[in-house]
Amino acid sequence: MNQTPAGFHDSSRKLRISKFNWIAMVGAPLAAILFQVYVPRFITYLSYLELPLLVTVYFPLMRRSPVMGVFFGAGVGLAQDSLSQSNHPLGMFGIVKTLVGYFAASVGQRFEVENSGVRLVLAFFFYFFHQFLSWVLTRALLGQSVDFDLAQTLVLGVLNAAVALPLYRILDKLKVTE
Repeated sequence: MNQTPAGFHDSSRKLRISKFNWIAMVGAPLAAILFQVYVPRFITYLSYLELPLLVTVYFPLMRRSPVMGVFFGAGVGLAQDSLSQSNHPLGMFGIVKTLVGYFAASVGQRFEVENSGVRLVLAFFFYFFHQFLSWVLTRALLGQSVDFDLAQTLVLGVLNAAVALPLYRILDKLKVTE
């Protein structure tokens, strides 16, 4: 019997690619973006949530297609850029979320991502990656001097990862069964 550690997949076993209805693939990111744009105006302590990122991580992880991850991440990022009232130029979230979507799908091809522990670690990692890449691009492309607060990023990464687990359980219910 071939035993593998939790989170890793056996190479002789084919990874299951999840399918989603197009309404779920459009509706979930749109709801996440609208949540991030409007809810913090009324409940300010929820502004730390990066729901569009968590959704961008979830769908490419489950679909396991880097090409789909690129397009999904770019779409979510550009929609977030156009709907948010932040002071950065159009395309910054698009670039960062495109890379997140690609890498999430690539990781999904290598690991069994149905495991809650793996999902927790990946949500934390991709939050940190997203924040770090945003910082790098802001400094390199825009020439702006911004600080990267490591302690705050780590704490917010843990909080977003904690929110990701129940969110991913809810999104699991949107899968199309064959």
